[in-house]
Amino acid sequence: MEMSELSCSHGLENVGLTDLGSIYWNRSTPALYESAIRQGEAQIAHLGPMVVRMGQHTGRAARDKYIVDEPVHTGDIWWGKINVKYSSERFDALHRRMCSYLRGKKVFVQDCHAGADERYRLGVRVIDEFAWHNLFARTMFIRQPRDAKSLGTFRPDFTVLHCPNFHADPDIDQTRSGTFVAADLERKLIIIGGTAYAGEVKKSIFSVLNYLLPARGVLPMHCSANVSKSDPNNVAIFFGLSGTGKTTLSADPNRLLIGDDEHGWSDNGVFNFEGGCYAKVIRLNKASEPEIHDCTRRFGTILENVSMDPALRHVDLDDASITENTRAAYPLTHLPNIVPSGMAGHPRNVVMLTADAFGVLPPIAKLTPEQAMYHFISGYTAKVAGTEAGVTEPSATFSACFGAPFMVRHPFAYAELLAEKLTQHDADCWLVNTGWTGGPYGVGTRMKIDLTRALLNAALDGSLSNVPMQTDPIFGFQVPCEAPGVDSGVLNPRSTWNDGNAYDLQARKLAGMFQKNFEQFREGASPDVVAAGPCIEAATVVGAC
Repeated sequence: MEMSELSCSHGLENVGLTDLGSIYWNRSTPALYESAIRQGEAQIAHLGPMVVRMGQHTGRAARDKYIVDEPVHTGDIWWGKINVKYSSERFDALHRRMCSYLRGKKVFVQDCHAGADERYRLGVRVIDEFAWHNLFARTMFIRQPRDAKSLGTFRPDFTVLHCPNFHADPDIDQTRSGTFVAADLERKLIIIGGTAYAGEVKKSIFSVLNYLLPARGVLPMHCSANVSKSDPNNVAIFFGLSGTGKTTLSADPNRLLIGDDEHGWSDNGVFNFEGGCYAKVIRLNKASEPEIHDCTRRFGTILENVSMDPALRHVDLDDASITENTRAAYPLTHLPNIVPSGMAGHPRNVVMLTADAFGVLPPIAKLTPEQAMYHFISGYTAKVAGTEAGVTEPSATFSACFGAPFMVRHPFAYAELLAEKLTQHDADCWLVNTGWTGGPYGVGTRMKIDLTRALLNAALDGSLSNVPMQTDPIFGFQVPCEAPGVDSGVLNPRSTWNDGNAYDLQARKLAGMFQKNFEQFREGASPDVVAAGPCIEAATVVGAC
């Protein structure tokens, strides 16, 4: 259904929207292209992708997330810096002003779903001020069927109202800034303002699913997932923060992609929450990531903050002058190797990705269920230093469950579900370092993607199950002594450093960071999980295989 200037609001009055101008309902991708171009929101690049700029906000506003504190929900929410308490009175006042702001204005509406498994699917209505944001919603969520039976029957479970040009007043609204992402779980309404960053829309619904699904025994996960082409029971999931290779490594030509960012793990198996991919594309390499690279040259892809030659309209994926967080949003159907249903069986392997810029962690290690819980709760990666002259020291980043900004419940709620499912389905868990080897950032070198893929292939096809292992004396996990097609010299990180003593100091330093971060979770964690963390006092030299 594609309509404009509708004579009725189809329930928009239920979320306070009245006296609107034109309402553009479930417009197609070409129609949204036309609207975005006509309104000056976007440009078309060579070969057809849409190029947009977001202005001030080129990433998530993690400190501007608010949840209405309702008696029925308050005991289940992990309150703090991530989930900030907000009163229903202030939410209502802010919402009313947003609705007043939209009077007489055109809006774009998409009715869609989050969740490929119909048993756990969430009906989502997204109402946007801009056409390109509505195309983003159409791309990233699962589209509503357009058959005769479905037309006119959609009833949203949650509604997202997004107005980038409407700002909060911190003095009146008690917000940190003019930007806000506020959710009322009781009213099933999310309001977003003061930011044009499209990722806020999809992550707000991910947060809702992170709240709802654990109560139904489903583990919501910030992960990618794929399955073997030859063995439908060989499913793998990949946890990892931005920059660790989650999207890249799951787009394997020898495996079918289930999804690249958000999934649920139910009693039936894994299912994708989304209908699209949201890939980071800065310095994207065609040789190592051909499938994703091809998507940046296609009609229907949205390129966010990617530089473009104004005359030839060729994009430059290597240009970070706007932001390092350049993104491409494209439908899953742009990729050649996908699972059309978005569903598969139970994972046989769980992979936790980290880009360790300290050069300490091995390229792959096997974790016990207790170690899996510890590293899942920790959610470690590292970021390299900025561009200041002489600054080369990396910094550790810990994000609980590899997605703390989206975790509405306490991390233990998700970690316990993960451990339960790992045990129930006898899945192996691997820690994979896609960061540095032979020294820290500035001294060592980045892990080659071919090395990481070879080790992952060996883990996923079972080749690492029968190789000799050695125990890392500080971190306690099992490190393979050999792997098919891989030089065994790269598997022990200490042996890749020129100075073993320098490695020992760096390993102790990183272990201390893990311990310091985990202090906030120590109370309530079982002794076995606490003991699964690194031990600084342990001997430092790994014994020979």
